[in-house]
Parts: sequence; structure tokens; C-alpha cells
Amino acid sequence: MAERETIVHWDDGSGMEPGTEELSGLEFMRKVVSGELPESPMGAHAALRVVSADPGEVSVRCTPDESHFNRIGSVHGGLMCTLLDSALGGAVHTTVPAGTGFTSIDINVSYLRAVFPENAPLVCNARVTKPGRRVAFAEGEVVDARGKTVATATSTFLVFALEDGPRRGA
Repeated sequence: MAERETIVHWDDGSGMEPGTEELSGLEFMRKVVSGELPESPMGAHAALRVVSADPGEVSVRCTPDESHFNRIGSVHGGLMCTLLDSALGGAVHTTVPAGTGFTSIDINVSYLRAVFPENAPLVCNARVTKPGRRVAFAEGEVVDARGKTVATATSTFLVFALEDGPRRGA
């Protein structure tokens, strides 16, 4: 067995990019799609790329490499959950006004089939099922390169004013 190494490059994720606090969530996500804003640090680590953003809907592509495999050579379930959480959260992000944040309350993932390298890339299509001022709900599915649904999820998100967020006053 040969030892491998991977190097991950990401932009500083310690805070919002300057000037983005005036953007609505949809404007923000569209700038990520266009490349004007970077992917999140976790997105870079998990090989995620936001490929589309519309009101209440986001699609995220994942191209896993060997570092994302489990011991039997299939894509690790944690990566699938990260893909789903990122896409569902992105869909919620498109529905919030400027100055608003959100965080996952829960996620329920159903893994439908194993994913092997030859079935990549993966695309998660996510949509908001019920937006809200305090709580939002979203769902999505991951489809492999063959067009087969390999996982689904539902999730609940807490919505809050950024000035009330967890990083304020800490």
C-alpha cells in the first residue's frame, strides 16, 4: 500500500469577504457561482463547487479524490453528508436578506447506494421547502454521473441576524 498526500488550497474563511455584508444571500451565492467569491474552506477541502444558484435552489458538484474514500474504496458517507449539508444550506442562503445568517439544526441523510470513483462527479440539487424568518427547511438529492440518485436528505436551519450570531460578543 502506497502512502498518499493531498494539498488543499482555500481562501481565508475567518470572516465575510469585505463588502459582502450588503449582499442578499442570493447575490452572495451567485458571486460564488461566478467565481467572484471563493468557495468556503470546507468546500475546498471536500472538493465542492457551487454550480448554480436561483431563489430557493442550489446545485453543488463534488469531484471526490482518493482522500475521500473509505476502506472499501467507495466515497465516504461523511463526504456525502457534507455535500448535502453544503447544498441544502446554500439553498437556504439564497432566501435570506443581507445581514442574515443561518446554521444547521439537524440533517437526516438516507444513503441509497454506494458510490465508487467511476461514478463521479456527484451533483447535489437542493431546494428550500419552507423558508422562514427564524427556521427554514430544505431537501435535496445527490445524483451520480450515471444519473442515479445515491443519497437524499432533509434539513432544518436556524435563521438569525448576523449581529446576533454566534461569533458576536464571544
